[in-house]
Amino acid sequence: MGTSTTRQRWADELAAIEAAGLTKRERALTGPQSSRIALATGSRLNFCANNYLGLADDPRIEQAAVDGIRTHGFGLASVRFICGTQDVHLELEHRVAQLLQRDAAILFSSCFDANGGVFEALFGAEDAIISDELNHASLIDGIRLCKARRYRYRNRDMADLEAQLQAASDARSRIVVTDGVFSMDGYLAPLDEICDLADRYDALVLVDDSHAVGFMGDGGRGTPWVFGVQDRVDILTGTFGKALGGASGGYVAAHREVVDLLRQRARPYLFSNTLAPSVVTGTLAALAIVEGSDDARERLHANGALFRGLMAEAGFDLLPGEHPIVPVMFGDAVLAGAMADELDRRGVYVTAFSYPVVPQGRARIRVQLSAVHTEQDVREAVAAFVAAREAVGGAAVTG
Repeated sequence: MGTSTTRQRWADELAAIEAAGLTKRERALTGPQSSRIALATGSRLNFCANNYLGLADDPRIEQAAVDGIRTHGFGLASVRFICGTQDVHLELEHRVAQLLQRDAAILFSSCFDANGGVFEALFGAEDAIISDELNHASLIDGIRLCKARRYRYRNRDMADLEAQLQAASDARSRIVVTDGVFSMDGYLAPLDEICDLADRYDALVLVDDSHAVGFMGDGGRGTPWVFGVQDRVDILTGTFGKALGGASGGYVAAHREVVDLLRQRARPYLFSNTLAPSVVTGTLAALAIVEGSDDARERLHANGALFRGLMAEAGFDLLPGEHPIVPVMFGDAVLAGAMADELDRRGVYVTAFSYPVVPQGRARIRVQLSAVHTEQDVREAVAAFVAAREAVGGAAVTG
């Protein structure tokens, strides 16, 4: 009886999610990630991937990954400290530390795991963590695993951050935790102001820069370089699964003692298989490409500006910003889903985001530009948005 009752409860929850228009559905690609992707139903212009520099199908990276399998095998069947560290893993850690101008770096299976391991290893019950309310789920979950006192401040609200720092003034140590870029909105964290407050209250700063490394700031180093505070951020976390080739894996880059302590105590590092050699060698190639990608970074930002300008002229409700994440706001989850479906019929691949990924009543289509989109691609996407709006009811879409 108990088992059947529980299964019925889960079925009822799924039915409620479907009725609210909140069901997330997966669509299978039949080829590589790029500006145009292949599905069983035909090709689509792709405007919703994290492939910011267009490196996910770069032949130089693909060849490096193949070479990695030939020289270092398919997998290691081990964690790092037992029998899972190869020379290429150490080289990648060194290269990440060099890029981000830090003493050292440590690899994880994903940035989710990096954020899941960093807090428990470094902070205890005597410490305080002050976190932006819109931080990525991995930061939220990682903080929950830690015994430190938890404080939350309103998104990018410096007055509230200061109030939380004051409330935590008796802690042994304090750390302010923020995304560099908030992925659902495309907003940048005001790191200059955050670092000023951290200095005033003797707090550390951790930035998850997953949606910036590779294409923002000097040499694509990320948001601390956008704000000129690269020497004032203590811990950087990030991923190789977005601009840096789009595969998998994450890292923490920081002072040597932080990285050394994570090697001893970070549970996702100690108890997860090491990164596959092909991912490591492919990522090494991606980092080499990123070093000389100024032209690609310029194209990416130009594409974002063009899309924003054309969509604003067409009367769509956009969140302001400078990032190649461009949220097109619809509010209602069913309406956002209908727009995404209509865009799909018109050859543009996008995804509607609704609760719980974004707050209730803030449903949107998050458009993401890439350096490999052409001007014609961008104009076609905007034309498809305009046509889709008419098809689903222009007044309802524009509010």
